Amino acid sequence: MGETLEQLRDIAGQCAGTPVWSLPDADLVDAIHTVHDAEQMLAAAKLHLVREIDGRNLPITQQAANTAVWLREQLHISIHTARRTVDLAKTLDQRPALDVALSTAAVNVEQAQIVAKTVHDLADEAAPDVVDLAEKALIAEFADWEPATFRKAAARILTHVAPEAADEADRRAAERDEKRAQRTRAFTLTNNGDGRFRVTGWLDAEAAAIVNAALDPLCKPDLERTAAQRRADALVEVCRLALRTEQLPDNGGDRPQVVVTVPYDVVRHELGVGQLDTGEALSPQQVRRLACDARILPVVLGGQGQILDVGQQRRLFTGPLRRALVARDGGCAFPGCDRPPQWCDGHHIRHWTDGGDTALDNGVLLCGYHHRLIHRGEWEVRIADDGRPEFIPPPYVDSERRPRRNIYHRRT
Repeated sequence: MGETLEQLRDIAGQCAGTPVWSLPDADLVDAIHTVHDAEQMLAAAKLHLVREIDGRNLPITQQAANTAVWLREQLHISIHTARRTVDLAKTLDQRPALDVALSTAAVNVEQAQIVAKTVHDLADEAAPDVVDLAEKALIAEFADWEPATFRKAAARILTHVAPEAADEADRRAAERDEKRAQRTRAFTLTNNGDGRFRVTGWLDAEAAAIVNAALDPLCKPDLERTAAQRRADALVEVCRLALRTEQLPDNGGDRPQVVVTVPYDVVRHELGVGQLDTGEALSPQQVRRLACDARILPVVLGGQGQILDVGQQRRLFTGPLRRALVARDGGCAFPGCDRPPQWCDGHHIRHWTDGGDTALDNGVLLCGYHHRLIHRGEWEVRIADDGRPEFIPPPYVDSERRPRRNIYHRRT
């Protein structure tokens, strides 16, 4: 076998080094199918080797904790990939039909992993002959489906091969999944150390539906943000809305709020880099944006760390003044935006940190996205002679920089 493998590596090297630009379209398509099939067959051969290595306890004799750890060190792959490889190797050893299917490229590795998980889960729900039927059906009837659709078929395979047992199996599976989801639910916010925080966790189906229902209206597609960025922004906006409702329980004897400590240069009359009470730094631009209308408690420091001001709750557009902003603007005042007022901040046209008044003629409602846009400084906002806000676009949007208004919320 060693000589054959050496020849195989040489042939693979020749294929990898051969230019493909001269191939006609039809040959190019044929070639990628051939290489893909060969890749699946080689994957099966690799899994056979892994199974034999695992069966001999070879990793243990080489002082590895287990076969997955050994594979990670030998093949320089992630521990997640290594574990999936070991699990699939064991399944192929126990399921000859699946082994043959992968060895002949009737299914690919992703599909084989789905079949392996399906037969494993069904072992507790159905008789062995039904499990065999499910495996056979997935390989014979659904192998032309890509993995996402293939996975859906696998989830409903009992309905296809044993409908009389499907309902009861579905009920038990749903109860099992619910208990597992409840037991393993988690939410983690991890400081990545570079200004970013990683959000990870698990929810059950009901909780996920609630979160999706809250986020989805805020994930309207636009040209400037990816889908993932829109979801991240939506999560923050939902939390900001929760803070704005004033219905959250007290936290340490006070209502929930963000605390920002920021040095103040009394000579240049400007704010420096801020610091959250959790220790993370905020840029001066972020501090300015938060100071507009976010539920924060600013602690402004002088040259020697002297506290110049704490609180200044009057900086917020609240009560009658906010209601006046809502009555005038109707929602986000940025041209073309349809965000309702409950998702908007009261933005100081002349920054509060620069001495701007918290007054109707110095305020405008902006959603979170357009609030950030205005703080970047390319667009300008002002109150026109008729008392309504208008926006001046940057030259690359309109070389004449003609004022624009939001007509979406206009009542007359």
